[in-house]
Amino acid sequence: MQTIRNIVILTGAGVSAESGIDTFRSAGGLWEQHRVEDVATPEGFARDPDLVLRFYDMRREAIQTKEPNPAHHALGRLEREWPKRAPGGSVTLVTQNVDDLHERGGSLGVIHMHGEHLTVWCTACDKRHRWTGPLIHRPPCPSCAAPFLRPDVVWFGEVPYRMDEIFAALSEADLFVSIGTSGAVYPAAGFVRTAREIGAQTLELNLERSQGSQWFHETRLGPASDVVPAWVEELLGG
Repeated sequence: MQTIRNIVILTGAGVSAESGIDTFRSAGGLWEQHRVEDVATPEGFARDPDLVLRFYDMRREAIQTKEPNPAHHALGRLEREWPKRAPGGSVTLVTQNVDDLHERGGSLGVIHMHGEHLTVWCTACDKRHRWTGPLIHRPPCPSCAAPFLRPDVVWFGEVPYRMDEIFAALSEADLFVSIGTSGAVYPAAGFVRTAREIGAQTLELNLERSQGSQWFHETRLGPASDVVPAWVEELLGG
C-alpha cells in the first residue's frame, strides 16, 4: 500500500445522527414533516419566508443543545496527532453537515460545503456573521442594518461552498475517507471517483453501504461512534 501523508475526509449526516441530530429527510421526502422543496430551496424561501425562517430557527436552537459524540472527538484527535505520525502530512475535513459538532469535537478549519446553522448571510451586503438566535423577526444585519438575513445554508439549486479548496485537497490526497454519507447528494457523492482518478486509496465508514459503495477500495460498517474511533486508533498506531 502507498504511503499515506495527506488525508481528505468527507462526513455526512450519519456522523451527527448519534448526537441526536436528524438525518436530512425521510424516505417519504419529508424533513421534519415539511416538504424539502418548501424549506430547502430558494423558491421555497421566496414563496413563504416565514415558514423557512421558523424552520431554521428551530434547527439552530436544537443543535445548540446537542453534544459531539466519539466520532467527532476521534476526528479531532486525528487532526491534532497526524502531523506527528506523518510529518508534513495533512488532514482536510470536509462536511456536508451544518452543525458545529466537529468544531466542538476538536477539529479546526472544517470546510462546511453546505454552510452552517450558526452563521447567517445578509443578502443585501453579502456579509456573513455568527448567529445563535432567531431570524423570524427580521433582525438587522450587524454590518449594514438591512433586515435581509437568511440562513447561511446551501439549499437545493445553490452551489456548495469552497469547492476549489475541496478539489485542491483531493488532488493531493493519498487517502479519501467517507463517513456517514448516503452517496446520493452531488457533488459530494462524486468525490470518491475524483480521489480514485488521482490514485488515492479510498475508505468508506458507514452504517450501511452507500449508493457509491462500489467505488471504495474498502468499506467498514457500523455506527460512526464505533468505527471511526477504531479506524483513527489503527491509523495512529495505538
